[in-house]
Amino acid sequence: MEELVKFKALGLSDSTLKALKNKGFEEPTPIQEKVIPIFLKGESDIIGQAQTGTGKTTAFGAPIIEKIPEQSGHVQAIILTPTRELAIQVSEELNSIKGDKKLHIAPIYGGQSMTQQLRMLKSGLDIVVGTPGRVIDHLERKSLKLENIAYFVLDEADEMLNMGFIDDIKEILKSTGPDKRMLFFSATMPKPILGIARKYMQNYEHIKIDKEEITASLTEQIYFEVHENDKFEALCRIIDIEDEFYGLIFCRTKTDTSLLAQKLSDRGYAADALHGDLSQQEREKILNKFRKQKINILAATDVAARGIDIMDLTHVINYALPQDPESYVHRIGRTGRAGKQGTAITFVTSTEFRRLTYIKKTSKSEMKRGHIPEIKDVIKARRARVKAELEETIKTEDYGDCLEMGEKLLEEYPAEKILAALLKYTFKDKFDESMYNEISSGSSFVDSKGKTRLFIAMGKTDGMTPDKLSYFIQEELGDSELKVKDAEIFPHFSFVTLPFAQAQALLEIFKNKRRGRKPFIEIAQKSRGRNSRGSGDSRSDYRGNSRSNNGTNYTRSRNTTKRRDSSY
Repeated sequence: MEELVKFKALGLSDSTLKALKNKGFEEPTPIQEKVIPIFLKGESDIIGQAQTGTGKTTAFGAPIIEKIPEQSGHVQAIILTPTRELAIQVSEELNSIKGDKKLHIAPIYGGQSMTQQLRMLKSGLDIVVGTPGRVIDHLERKSLKLENIAYFVLDEADEMLNMGFIDDIKEILKSTGPDKRMLFFSATMPKPILGIARKYMQNYEHIKIDKEEITASLTEQIYFEVHENDKFEALCRIIDIEDEFYGLIFCRTKTDTSLLAQKLSDRGYAADALHGDLSQQEREKILNKFRKQKINILAATDVAARGIDIMDLTHVINYALPQDPESYVHRIGRTGRAGKQGTAITFVTSTEFRRLTYIKKTSKSEMKRGHIPEIKDVIKARRARVKAELEETIKTEDYGDCLEMGEKLLEEYPAEKILAALLKYTFKDKFDESMYNEISSGSSFVDSKGKTRLFIAMGKTDGMTPDKLSYFIQEELGDSELKVKDAEIFPHFSFVTLPFAQAQALLEIFKNKRRGRKPFIEIAQKSRGRNSRGSGDSRSDYRGNSRSNNGTNYTRSRNTTKRRDSSY
């Protein structure tokens, strides 16, 4: 493994080195270089502080894989992540670097089949990557036992804090035995996280990698607000409306890249996938096709895209929102090269809006909101391209054997009908509007103007005014320019109207926070047949309703909310 001499110097085995080489690793990142040898040689716990996207998963994953034995018969390591997407990503990363070692690694998270998870846990897992809520669910069911774990890892600790998982983390820690090593990894290290470290860690080393300033300087950066199920349709429209498309599409997991490439191929596009499971020979074969533009669309994961240096890309598309500003800048830096303008497009769902705002702010991105092209506009663009290509052919006067056929047809039919028939025969699929599916304009709780009315469990007794409530929401979303409208402040609660994406982002932030037994923020449902302003204004009764400016009555949702959202 001469190519990975620096990795080898860290103390990693040939099996792990081989796996890293197959994934395209060349040199360790600063966090890997510092954490791995300390982990392998020492007995101390570790706090690793570095920007997201700098290789923290490998920094803790590689030495854990080196240390734990095969077929132990119990869970040996638990890795907690704040979101299901990150749990999947970390699990796949660990499986890809375990080499020949016979270890069973799997994610458990809300939204996945409980039956499937119970089956996996019963069959025996060595490493569990899980979200706090679902891990606690399994602890309560006794289907997951952590008394004998050797390693407890907290990934993206600051995000855990932001999402209100601190109490869950403490509860999970109570289920673990004393003989374990703990590793906390985070981009920042807020005081509550350090407090947990000091309380539960016996002896730890704090490794901090200095943060580099990151910037994105592309001429054109656009984001589109789309529902998850509409992403593929939106992508197809974007590809088809462009005169030229030669781009990388970034997905979250290797499975996502394969599925997307297959769907694109089925729809007639020249596409392929690049992910960590490919051999070096397969990888090079695909990249060569892409460089020669035998395929013009390549779906890839961040890891698989390392080392790709392809000029003249017209587009980079974030089909899945990157986890952090660093990944965003690295992705979009692959277009707009050699003095040519490129376009970076990012799809964002309503629940991801806060992360998008953070990425924009940190990367200093001039990101504009775009609108998904209408079907009629896509068809119009396609017709215009066909017309331009035909005009170019006419100018060259290179008709081959077709001129004689054309003259014979003109003897029998009018010229415009012949041309129309040829266009329909050749381009009928390109001009067929039924080839495209409709994209939903909003969710069930969004009104025709794309706004959402929210109930917030703070009112005049909490010192709230319309201005203070507006400032509170702007701070939480990280958007000082957000316009908060129609704020109505009552003694113990308030109502406010936000654009649906920002409303969903706010709901996501406060999904696990409650005031007493009630959710702190939730959707104000439209109430039917109520004309009064309501009288139930108390901390124990939030049935008070409010009349918006358009005369619609709103009341707090009666839907109950579980202690932990099942999606986490």
